[in-house]
Amino acid sequence: MPLDLPVHWNVSEPVLIANTFSSFIWKVLLPNGAPAIVKALKPIDDIADELRGADYLAWRNGRGAVRLLGRENNQMLLEYAGERILSHVVAEQGDGHATEIAAELMAELYAASDEPLPSALLPIRDRFEALFQRARDDRNAGRQTDYVDAAILADRLISDATRLRGLHGDLHHENIMLSDRGWLVIDPVGLIGDVGFGAANMFYDPADRDDLCLDPRRIAQMTDVFSRTLDIDPRRLLDQAFCYGCLSAAWNVEGDDEQRDLAIAAAIRRVRQTSY
Repeated sequence: MPLDLPVHWNVSEPVLIANTFSSFIWKVLLPNGAPAIVKALKPIDDIADELRGADYLAWRNGRGAVRLLGRENNQMLLEYAGERILSHVVAEQGDGHATEIAAELMAELYAASDEPLPSALLPIRDRFEALFQRARDDRNAGRQTDYVDAAILADRLISDATRLRGLHGDLHHENIMLSDRGWLVIDPVGLIGDVGFGAANMFYDPADRDDLCLDPRRIAQMTDVFSRTLDIDPRRLLDQAFCYGCLSAAWNVEGDDEQRDLAIAAAIRRVRQTSY
């Protein structure tokens, strides 16, 4: 793909380093010789998520997240976040250490801020529409499923939330990277919701480590670390994690990922019922 960049960015030596479902990722050099990233969005159905993510990064202004250095139409110029991701820590230093890193980073991301939240961020209830629709379909068909239970629970959790924050929206082990400035997040979706929903997806990652994600001891350890660091009731956090997994499954209906999400969600629910 040829790269047509804004002249005023004044970047050079573009090298394509990734071709994802949503974008082409180029590594470039800034005028001072430092590396940076250009994210060129594709015309996908979910492009609104990517554009909201840019609003989220602009709002964070480098606090726990990569800096947005420039934005033109569907292209973003981003701070270079390095090569090391949190999954490397899991493999080399253990899952417990990675969980502590994620918790400390989320504490920074989800702390109260004097900066007003961007109006473009998506309310968490809208994000859960796929789960609510799947639950309606199941109820209409006379099926009592995890989708139905999760929708009822999610509705309550969203309705009684008191600590609304700007959330990354898709936080996982590949979106947490070690830069020259420390651990930072990349690729946000940009939501507004309760703090626990900002942590919920971490229970389902790394994506290739079902041995961890299905392990009740790991679920409990992650719950204890996140609830302590983020000052969340562990029962509420586990409920949010269960709902998030059912939402993810609703996005992946009839695929392998649906069954994986539901299996992990069920494991989280069992830990909630037996240990908390």
